[in-house]
Amino acid sequence: MDKISMKTDIYLGQGTLDRLMEWRDRRIFVVTDPFMIKSGMINMLFERLDDSNEQYIFSKIVPDPPIEVVTEGVETLGEFQADLIIAIGGGSAIDAAKAMKLFAYKILNLQEIQFVAIPTTSGTGSEVTSFSVISDKEKNIKYPLVDDHMLPQEAILDPELVKSVPDFITADTGMDVLTHAIEAFVSIKANDISDALAEKAMKLVFKYLPRAYQNGNDLEAREKMHNASCLAGMAFNITSLGLNHGIAHVAGAKFKIPHGRMNSLLLPYVIEFNADYKPGYGKEESNKTAARYAELSKSIGLSAPNAKSGVRSLVQAIKQLQKQLQMPQTLRECGVEEDLFETMKVEIAEGALQDGCTATNPRVPAASDIVEILNKMYRT
Repeated sequence: MDKISMKTDIYLGQGTLDRLMEWRDRRIFVVTDPFMIKSGMINMLFERLDDSNEQYIFSKIVPDPPIEVVTEGVETLGEFQADLIIAIGGGSAIDAAKAMKLFAYKILNLQEIQFVAIPTTSGTGSEVTSFSVISDKEKNIKYPLVDDHMLPQEAILDPELVKSVPDFITADTGMDVLTHAIEAFVSIKANDISDALAEKAMKLVFKYLPRAYQNGNDLEAREKMHNASCLAGMAFNITSLGLNHGIAHVAGAKFKIPHGRMNSLLLPYVIEFNADYKPGYGKEESNKTAARYAELSKSIGLSAPNAKSGVRSLVQAIKQLQKQLQMPQTLRECGVEEDLFETMKVEIAEGALQDGCTATNPRVPAASDIVEILNKMYRT
């Protein structure tokens, strides 16, 4: 029996930031990053907040938010006695705010805090998920947290906030969306509802990500990618993810590669592993997961007369998209030195096996399978 709850109210489209004008007499704890302050983008929030509100700005968020920053945020949140948290920024700001809310609930017993997420990148889908990722910088480890207490009550998706995102970040975050959608579709927890969300998200990515990359001022493309990110987040909040993210969490931390780019590098090789794809294998050798990938191929108009062809078509389409986005396709292209790679690959494989996302992968991997994926990703 599956249970699906959509607990987040979603405001989407141009002008949705005006939702902020409806709050009065609130103590608002704003979680954001230094760029939002320096760039002046944070003013888009404050110019809509009524003077009756009191605000505290916590702007110490950095990529892959470390435990120390989250801990400081929890303490400050308690001291300020906020009744509303607004996280505005990329996935790191939203993830950090979610972790702060969770620990404030568990440690400080702060239960009645409304939480609103306003993403300024189209990638993580964090505004509608129970997931958060924080890091231990000393150990080079990322810790995925999963708890429904972290779900925002509201998500505001205004494409005006993503117009200024640089093209390379648009590419990285967009490929993160695609990975979320594909992993949700083949997860062992997938169902008809998650399939619909994931498939629509994937269609939007293939259609609109190249446009958003080529022209950041294309508001239609920006809005569609914002929506795709949210849809994919809703999908994997139902299904969890898979081996792609299991490896990416560990390898991204070890090699200092942005999360979306790491997912993009892995995606073709994880698809081939899950499909048990081997050049020359016949129709009768395809498995259920290969057939699922073929469904995705058909949904975006690719050739898929059988599962084998569908897998091949999907992998080639992903590689073509990577080329359109001028993204690296190997770890070597990302500047990872071979000595470091050889030193780290077994440790990465062992860490990926322990990652919670790997548990819902459609094919159970061994450490040797992950090392083989990493080898291909480094040298191919």
